Amino acid sequence: MTIIQRNRYAFCALLVGLIFQSSVLQAQKINYSKPKRKLIRIAEESLHRSAQEYHLLMQQLPADRFPVTYYADQKRLVTSGSEPWVGGFYPGSLIYLYEFTKDTSLYNEALKKMQVLEKEKYNKTTHDLGFMMYCSFGNAYRLQPDSSYKEVIVTSAKSLATRFNPKAGCIRSWDSEPSKFMVIIDNMMNLELLFAATRFTGDSSFYKIAVTHANTTMQNHFRSDYSSYHLVIYDPATGAVIKKQTVQGASDSSAWSRGQAWGLYGYTMCYRETKDKKYLDQANHIAQFILHHPNLPADKIPYWDFDAPGIPNAPRDVSAGAVMCSTLIELSQYVPAKEAKEYMKAAERMLEALSSPAYSAAAGENGGFILKHGVGNYPRKADVDVPLIYADYYFIEALARYKKLQKQN
Repeated sequence: MTIIQRNRYAFCALLVGLIFQSSVLQAQKINYSKPKRKLIRIAEESLHRSAQEYHLLMQQLPADRFPVTYYADQKRLVTSGSEPWVGGFYPGSLIYLYEFTKDTSLYNEALKKMQVLEKEKYNKTTHDLGFMMYCSFGNAYRLQPDSSYKEVIVTSAKSLATRFNPKAGCIRSWDSEPSKFMVIIDNMMNLELLFAATRFTGDSSFYKIAVTHANTTMQNHFRSDYSSYHLVIYDPATGAVIKKQTVQGASDSSAWSRGQAWGLYGYTMCYRETKDKKYLDQANHIAQFILHHPNLPADKIPYWDFDAPGIPNAPRDVSAGAVMCSTLIELSQYVPAKEAKEYMKAAERMLEALSSPAYSAAAGENGGFILKHGVGNYPRKADVDVPLIYADYYFIEALARYKKLQKQN
């Protein structure tokens, strides 16, 4: 195929995607039902309460540290430096809350933490730069298109791109065993950084890495029922799949809940960025797996693994629930009316549950964190039934998306 033929093919694919999306959105505007006033009020109250709690969190944090979790029984705040994967969630949450409240103290706190975080744009030892730099600097750029934020995002994308292996067709996750090219489903969340870098620079190499990784993951990470493995190990020399397994799930064959959420969010985002319908189809398949799974509770907040031993007494994971909720709100805008109604109804049920005392902490109970009952890594008994900064981030994002959507309708 010549370059001209490839360009024509790409243009046609993009045009078809745009036509499809336009028709879907028109159908939704005709059939979209008015949201419950009660839930709008609940969302507003949750955002106000979240802002109040983050003021408490701000007061406890050293200048160069980032919140991770809080052990209520010990009244102990757990923090990290800028290098772990969670660093971008706190400033990103503050920016969302500033958008809603216009409280400049929240915005100023975000800027201070981003100054500490910025050096990670050169970090080539992690696959999590999307989480770290786009949840923070990406949100900041969305509010204020500053060239300095753009530079951080592009430099971070260059660092992330060094981890791509053309043989495997993926971005490497972990470096612990150089002879094994390990890729986890979480990597789907970091592709948004690469898409942004192409938008900012016109350099298509970032875009190509992102879609290659998404395509390879679609082929190798997912089972016939559209549940996903946590980890796929490739031969770095040939790209052949060596093994499919879990690290954080209940078993190699189980559906680790946060992993399913990462896949759902990742392919929804890929459709938004590319308008390639195969990504929308993939997101729909994952959503159907999640929402129709017999082990999904009535309030739609999943157990830490869909196949966890001890169900219905297994721990829930609000981080998985929050990611799913935020994604379903977005996904509902890209699909025909029937699926749109199903996804929005599920997201509203999740929002109502997460905002309730069953999952939202009372004032001061969580040391400034919002949600309780998160699960970090159950097999290692690490951060089980505790607040998690990434659960808060995606819950706040879900609330912000829901509020914005109601204003548009």
